[in-house]
Amino acid sequence: MEPFVKHYREGPVGILEFGNLAGNSLSSKLLEQMSHQLQLLEAETEVKVILLQSIGSKAFCGGASFSEMKTLRTEKDATAFFMGFANVINTIRSLSKFLVARVHGKVVGGGVGIVAACDYILANKNAGVKLSELSIGIGPYVIEPALSRKIGNTAFAQLSLEAENWKSAEWAAEKGLYTIIASSEEQLNQLVDETVKKFARYSQKATKDLRNLHWKNTDDWHTLLPGNAKITARLLLQDEAQQIIKTL
Repeated sequence: MEPFVKHYREGPVGILEFGNLAGNSLSSKLLEQMSHQLQLLEAETEVKVILLQSIGSKAFCGGASFSEMKTLRTEKDATAFFMGFANVINTIRSLSKFLVARVHGKVVGGGVGIVAACDYILANKNAGVKLSELSIGIGPYVIEPALSRKIGNTAFAQLSLEAENWKSAEWAAEKGLYTIIASSEEQLNQLVDETVKKFARYSQKATKDLRNLHWKNTDDWHTLLPGNAKITARLLLQDEAQQIIKTL
C-alpha cells in the first residue's frame, strides 16, 4: 500500500484519513496533502464538521518520516520538511469548522502536535504519547505552540524532556490533550459517531465565532512556526543529529 491522504464526506461529516505502513508516519508529501485536503473540506458547504483519522489498529501517527529525514542535506530542504507540520497546524488554526480527532493508537512527535491542534480528541486507552525529538538531537519546536496551548508549559516541558518515555492516554487526558478516553474500539467508534453528528447540528456561524475565541492570540503563528521550522532544520543538519538518525 502506498502512503496516502484522502478525504470524503458522509452526510455533513467531512473525513480526512491518512495512512502509511511505516507506522502512519508523515512525509512532506503527506503533510502537503493533509493541508490541501483540509482546505478542500473547509470549502465544502455541505461539510459541517471534520473528522481526522488514520488506518490500522496500532499507531495513530508515528510523527515525522525518518526515512525522509535521512535524505535531507540542506537547510532549505530540511526547513521545507518541517514546514509541513507548521502548515498543517496553521491550516487547522484557520478552519471555521470543528475538527475532531479519532486517536486509536500511539502518537509520536509531530503527530502529537497535530492532535493538539484539533478541537476535540477522542482516544483509545492504548493511545500513549511521546515526544522523541530530544533523543535524536532536535527539538519539538514547530509543535510547541500547539501543545503548550493545549496542555500548558509545565506538561509540555515534562513530555519533551522525557523524550524516551511514553506517557499514557490517561496522562494525556489529565493534562488536557485528550477529551475522552474510550475503553474499547467499539466504544471509541460510538463516541466518534455521536460527537460528529452532534457537532454537525451546531450553528456554523456560532461554530466559527467560537473557534475564533479558542484560537485567540495565535495570529503570529504564521511567522512563529516557520521560524521554529528553521531552528529545527539547523539542528537536524548538525553532526550529532545526523549520527543518531543514521542508526534509525
